[in-house]
Amino acid sequence: MLVVVLIIALASFFPLFLEGGTEPLVVLILTSTFLIIIGFILWCTFSVKYVFYQDYLLVKGGPFKSRIPYEEITKVSPTREIFTGYRILSSRDAIEIFYKTAFMGSVKISPKEQKRFMIELEKHCPHIRGEE
Repeated sequence: MLVVVLIIALASFFPLFLEGGTEPLVVLILTSTFLIIIGFILWCTFSVKYVFYQDYLLVKGGPFKSRIPYEEITKVSPTREIFTGYRILSSRDAIEIFYKTAFMGSVKISPKEQKRFMIELEKHCPHIRGEE
């Protein structure tokens, strides 16, 4: 995450170095843009929740959420892709949940307690057992 923040900071404040000026309005606009972008990224990354409801799994991160009905889950498998999913760049041990109505066919998540998450998911989705 630190690398992402530094890259965005560099991109946000690079125009100040090109122009050589530090007009207060320009500094205010660039700083505001930087803070809004970083705030959004941090909100999406660190507010991820997984809630098991009776009929569906709710995955929520920032303004994004996926409501996954248990009967639509077709497969669950481990993945090492770190540039996608709800916790971008935060885990090399993620889970990819494939379900019928997914936007891109699946959703990638990285729960902190992966074993416990899988046990709970298998309780709600006994049909996926053995496909992990």
